[in-house]
Amino acid sequence: MALMFQDPFETLLQFQQSLDQLRSSDWLQTSPSGGGSYPPLNVFRKGDDIIIIAEVPGVPKQDLHIEAKGKTIRIAGAKNFGADANASIHRRERRGGQFDRAITLPIEIDSERIKAECRDGILAIYLPRAESDRPRSIAIT
Repeated sequence: MALMFQDPFETLLQFQQSLDQLRSSDWLQTSPSGGGSYPPLNVFRKGDDIIIIAEVPGVPKQDLHIEAKGKTIRIAGAKNFGADANASIHRRERRGGQFDRAITLPIEIDSERIKAECRDGILAIYLPRAESDRPRSIAIT
């Protein structure tokens, strides 16, 4: 019985290819529910208001859609892969396609006064607190 030796560099190459496939597979695509989703964002409070800053490089603002309902903000859109549909892709590291993310906020917001702007791949959403959600002082008689 002859011993067969495998080339260690071939093994490493196969491992790298497996990692590349894993990294580009659909299971890494994120869900609309949050947790490491696209687009990456920060949510913070400034005074009584909430501000959301999201990274959306390569997404034209006309392809972004923002909806507000109750304590939830939804950011949806599409990011172009950058390749023609008929092109043969040899390596894909840039992510693209449809995205849809819902963020639950700690306060009720006034959906009539929401403002959003997108500049240089950064989406900023300004969410004012609803009057009905503000604490009220109660006079004791």
